[in-house]
Amino acid sequence: MADPAQNEFLAGLEAKGKRANLFFRMMANRPKVLEAFVPLYGAIMGPGPVDRRIQELIYLTCSYANRCAYCTAAHVASGRKAGVTDEEMQAIQSEQDDGFSEPERAAIRYAREITRTADAATARAVLLQHFNDEQVVEITLVAAMANFTNRFNNGLQLQPEG
Repeated sequence: MADPAQNEFLAGLEAKGKRANLFFRMMANRPKVLEAFVPLYGAIMGPGPVDRRIQELIYLTCSYANRCAYCTAAHVASGRKAGVTDEEMQAIQSEQDDGFSEPERAAIRYAREITRTADAATARAVLLQHFNDEQVVEITLVAAMANFTNRFNNGLQLQPEG
């Protein structure tokens, strides 16, 4: 794991977060990757054409499907801030999507399908009934980012910080 004393960019990230971040410390073993990742993540997960709540539903869907404890822990907290209830998180985890609005259900099912098969033709057709092209691209980017971070964390066996 990289030492913030040896990486100015990492030290700056940790100073903003007020604590060590295992994800950033591990990625900092490739400093240029970390420096490129942070703004990319911000561009995908920041304000855009898709409501923050739906972004979090997508991220949680992928993280539950991939059993990524690290991302799940992070996005349970950010999901709550975006208005996702504990009951809704349980529903996503158990694949009981009926309580969500039609657009939310379409986004959840698309995220789950693209996570499992990387080919979501059926779910994409339903998604396009509720979202425009720009929104579908953002939804796909959120799912792709979730899958990237899930695989990074699971591959390196990163666990949520206490």
